[in-house]
Amino acid sequence: MSKKIVIIGTVDTKADEIKYLKQKIEDRGHQALVMDIGVLGETPYEPEINNRQVAEASGASLDEIAAYNDEDKAMQKMAEGAVKLSMDLYDNGDLDGVLAIGGTMGTDLALDVMAVLPLGVPKLIVSSVAFSHLIPPERICADLMMVLWAGGLWGLNSICNQVLNSAAGAISGAAEVYTREEETRRPSVAVTSLGQSCCRYLTWLKPGLEERGYEVVVFHTVGMGGRALESLIANGRINALLDLSAVEVSDHALGSIVSAGESRMETAGKMGIPQIVAPSCIDGYDVATWQPLPPQFTGRPLHVHNRLISALSTTKEEKAMVGKVMAEKLNKSVGPTAVIIPLQGLSEWDRPGSELYDPEGIIAFTKAFKEKIKPEIRVIELDAHLNDKSFSDTVLSIFDEMMSELHVSSKERS
Repeated sequence: MSKKIVIIGTVDTKADEIKYLKQKIEDRGHQALVMDIGVLGETPYEPEINNRQVAEASGASLDEIAAYNDEDKAMQKMAEGAVKLSMDLYDNGDLDGVLAIGGTMGTDLALDVMAVLPLGVPKLIVSSVAFSHLIPPERICADLMMVLWAGGLWGLNSICNQVLNSAAGAISGAAEVYTREEETRRPSVAVTSLGQSCCRYLTWLKPGLEERGYEVVVFHTVGMGGRALESLIANGRINALLDLSAVEVSDHALGSIVSAGESRMETAGKMGIPQIVAPSCIDGYDVATWQPLPPQFTGRPLHVHNRLISALSTTKEEKAMVGKVMAEKLNKSVGPTAVIIPLQGLSEWDRPGSELYDPEGIIAFTKAFKEKIKPEIRVIELDAHLNDKSFSDTVLSIFDEMMSELHVSSKERS
């Protein structure tokens, strides 16, 4: 079945590359709609959606935007138009995927478009700055694909063509298998975790939740996972949250590069989504294995996980500080919230003889957290390790109570 794929780019500067992509997509039997986001230059051919249409969709004429004499302001205005037109196409059933191509300008605009399209709609950016530090993590939507545009700044060549071939094939293939989400899906419970070498509670939680009729969506708490989680909660895709790996909160508070941002552990509470939280994995401060350790951390116990990421032991003072931060975040909650503190260990690496073992740190966290947390939030101090089955059993028991109370409350309101 033929799909409709939108190609976004500046036709005045990248006419050949965009035409090449269009041809490759059409060769696969799909319809390619070019959206021109350029402002000043002449175009050698007429795109399906021209730059004047994009400008007008933003509420300004192309001449008005050109008169800004400010390329950043102009591109942001064109982004408004591109966002509106893309959503109009999607709402009308005329968009099954988006492929954007650009340098810094085109990438900046494309990130705005990708951010508003629903999860699952194929999104691919071919960019000369893909994967670079110029792109802030908070602008990368949960299912965005990116391809580094090697050799692709000024016209076609054999290297550039290989990249464009792959991009056209990728977006076509994704569009071919894409279907709009079914209206009747199971309610989703998000669970945060690190890998099985650190956190093993999903061994019991996942089947337990599935037996209760829930879809279990697991988020890997290494920065980008937490950002995706907060975004999907904000977009209404998550019905309940088991936020059992808090390492992104401690990492951000302590200045790690592994950060999910300032709003981590806040969105669910502000939206009133039921949540159960644990301070798991705050025993480690994440660092990039391939970077030199900051001088202030020299001599600390270190667990090398792999060539990408390692965890330094956090001090009891740092754990206490994280306790205050977590309490402040959870105090913003307006919905059902419970906190379970596993007193015998916060990760698999927090056991006697392991690098991150720190029973005094757990005591310091608990004291600081309880001093700050508002009385409406239930706090359970559990004499168990995070990876003991009794921890997961307790989570499921509290979850059942919470959902039962919500069900009763909902019936009373109706």
